[in-house]
Amino acid sequence: MTFQFTAMFSVAFLLAFLALSITGSPVEVRNSRITLPMTRRLKFSNGTNLMQQDEARLAAFRDYSTNGKRAHVILENDYYSYIVSVGIGDPPTSCKLVVDSGSAITWVGADRRYAPTKSSFNTKQPLEQSYGQGSAFLAGMLWTDTVTFGGGLTMTRMPIGVPSTSRGIIEADGILGIGPTSMTLGKLQNSPEEAIQTVTDLLYNRGKISQHLVGIFFQPSSKDEEDYGELSFGEIDHDMYTGNIAYTPVTTTGPSARYWGIKQRITYGTMDILESTTGIVDCGSTLISIASDAYEKYQAATGADLDPGNKFLTITPDKYDALQPLNFHIGEEIYSLTPNAQIWPRSLNDQIDGAEGAIYLVVKSIGRPTGSGHDFTNGYVFLQRFYTVLDSSKSLVGFATTLFTDDDTN
Repeated sequence: MTFQFTAMFSVAFLLAFLALSITGSPVEVRNSRITLPMTRRLKFSNGTNLMQQDEARLAAFRDYSTNGKRAHVILENDYYSYIVSVGIGDPPTSCKLVVDSGSAITWVGADRRYAPTKSSFNTKQPLEQSYGQGSAFLAGMLWTDTVTFGGGLTMTRMPIGVPSTSRGIIEADGILGIGPTSMTLGKLQNSPEEAIQTVTDLLYNRGKISQHLVGIFFQPSSKDEEDYGELSFGEIDHDMYTGNIAYTPVTTTGPSARYWGIKQRITYGTMDILESTTGIVDCGSTLISIASDAYEKYQAATGADLDPGNKFLTITPDKYDALQPLNFHIGEEIYSLTPNAQIWPRSLNDQIDGAEGAIYLVVKSIGRPTGSGHDFTNGYVFLQRFYTVLDSSKSLVGFATTLFTDDDTN
């Protein structure tokens, strides 16, 4: 998440107030799990814009790696948005928030103006946010407020960003950032070493959940909008995966170390296309992006052609029949995408300016060769096939197969 703050009053006072938001209420008995159902929302302009969206997000990650204090990070996924509903304020107003693992601060008031209530407090700390190449913009204030989750669970004095000015923001009420806490460092201008507590931090520190982690489940679908997933705080949901969850450490190699970064190797069939290197897991990106040299190998191996219109790789039915598994070697495990998992849902081709019945691949180039420290992004098309765990306390990312890993949805 990217905010730039300008001090308007004592930073010491603000930090003391935010500290109270963590320690000021009694610790309650920890719940085993807090689960929020997710709805997928599709919003397309055309396929080229989808590519541009992922490109801008990649550029934003690169900006943040070189200028962590003021960065340009795209929060929204304009094409696949993963929506959860929470209540904001007292009395609560139901708000639809986009789940984003590439940012760490929750903000409210994008599509619908934020309405302060008796539980709202304006810290008077201005914030400013640009997205990607500057096409979207957010400026406002840091507030604290009561956030209500399912089952009547409430979190008082939770820090949220509230925009007073916005441009080009998604069609939702805001963002629920589940990125690492370290992403909030440098956001308080007069005290850049101070982190802002994330929603996961607050739930854990106040005793609401037993483990400092988030579990994510997406069910593949070709429908425009569907209740199909869940976000679980505090405990993994054993009903959402098959087999065992295998964990890999969050990388210490920059710039991927700032995010949910991991190390992996990719093979196509038995052919190495991406050497063991670092990249990120990001539900805010739609496609799978890989280093340009790996992308060229994948294109050659699949026999794909580049569609000059929507910029997707496209293959003929015969070449689809010959597709090999795309294998992600993470830790000691191999996570394979079947041929069907490597293609765009054909029922949605019109949404990317694609030809009816054509077959488009969901792998794209990251735009630079291997060796940058961010050589891949495993986006939604990967995450919809594997249950994912983001463990903050142990700095681990876990994956497991689901009933839909080998599904022929596309």
